[in-house]
Amino acid sequence: MALTWRAVALAALGLVPVALVPATATALLWALLVVVVCVVDLALAASPREVALSRSVPRSVRLTEATRSTLVLTNRSRRRLRATVRDAWQPSAGAEANRHDVAVPPGESRRVVTPLRPTRRGDRLADRVTVRSFGPLRVAARQASIPVPGRLRVLPEFASRRHLPSRLARLREMDGRTAVQVRGGGTEFDSLREYVIGDDVRSIDWRATARRSEVVVRTWRPERDRRVLIVLDTSRTSAARIGDLPRIDASMEAALLLSALASRAGDRVDLVAYDRRVRAQVAGAHGPRLLPALAEALAPLDPSLVEADWPGVVGTVRQRLSQRALVVLLTSLEPAAVESGVLPVVGPLAQDHTVVLASVADPEVAALRSRRGRSDEVYDAAAAERTELERAAVSVRLRQRGVEVVDALPDDLAPRLADTYLALKAAGRL
Repeated sequence: MALTWRAVALAALGLVPVALVPATATALLWALLVVVVCVVDLALAASPREVALSRSVPRSVRLTEATRSTLVLTNRSRRRLRATVRDAWQPSAGAEANRHDVAVPPGESRRVVTPLRPTRRGDRLADRVTVRSFGPLRVAARQASIPVPGRLRVLPEFASRRHLPSRLARLREMDGRTAVQVRGGGTEFDSLREYVIGDDVRSIDWRATARRSEVVVRTWRPERDRRVLIVLDTSRTSAARIGDLPRIDASMEAALLLSALASRAGDRVDLVAYDRRVRAQVAGAHGPRLLPALAEALAPLDPSLVEADWPGVVGTVRQRLSQRALVVLLTSLEPAAVESGVLPVVGPLAQDHTVVLASVADPEVAALRSRRGRSDEVYDAAAAERTELERAAVSVRLRQRGVEVVDALPDDLAPRLADTYLALKAAGRL
């Protein structure tokens, strides 16, 4: 049983005659009247236990996009249901307007809609549905909380897809769909054309030149159906917050943009999320099925507070790749973690494959480097400068072992990685 503000106001109203005529009998009579009204009103309220509830919610939605949860209430009692319904969700599901007033005659149904705008990636779960049923006077109510399970999978936002059209245009140029052709080792022969100043003499086709009266060169296009393996580090370093989000979210954005671009280039893309074991994997998906499979696999991933097993990462890569491929390591460029984990194992891996290490830089460090107005800011700037020097030194050591390094701010990591992929493809290094 729950009393409403009307019942409280009714009881407080009895204080007026008691104050004017101080009599215990008057107070008791008024209290008895209030109790009788509440009991009668409660008896006339429909039972919330006799309300049938069913929920429908979309299977998935992208982060920051709006969706809704729909509840259908069926009044199976013989009394009219006057109720307030609370559709409870996890706070990160973004269910703000989740209280609904309904009036349902016996045997009928009503539909209530709760708008959702998730603020976190992963599975957002519905809590209980609370039905508070009022009597005709709305001075008392009967309440019950009923489990109505619901799950909404929140996929990565993929905000970096805005960079895809410009990169696809560059890919079409490289692919021979415009007048631009690329030349170099490791590419497929496309056609012959007349030599112009600036062409690489190694591209001259001497047999074709001998048959003609002019020098002829070969043009090439990027090879298709290459392998791209993306390794997403889910260890403790991926849990560090960069801005408002953990580092792993920026890595996911980069993985999605690169996968979309490589898939459109005709390459086969696989993904492995790894710390000390495989947390998620996508293999064999291609074409329009690739991005949905990646988003579904990445959505529930959270960082694990353990050290990454980099020898295990290399072993996993070698199990999945039997020929030369592009291996993209989405991890942290934290000097201590790289020196103890990545550097000892990345050299042999770079001999067999083209390896790119992509890392998110912290914009707060850049901000600290630029503020030097006060003495304490000078110390902060010095510490930030030292951090950047250490990252630069680690990057140099990685490049010496044949690893391409992409170190960029969260909003720039995805397009920078895509540009690196296009540059490698244009150079015939894939």
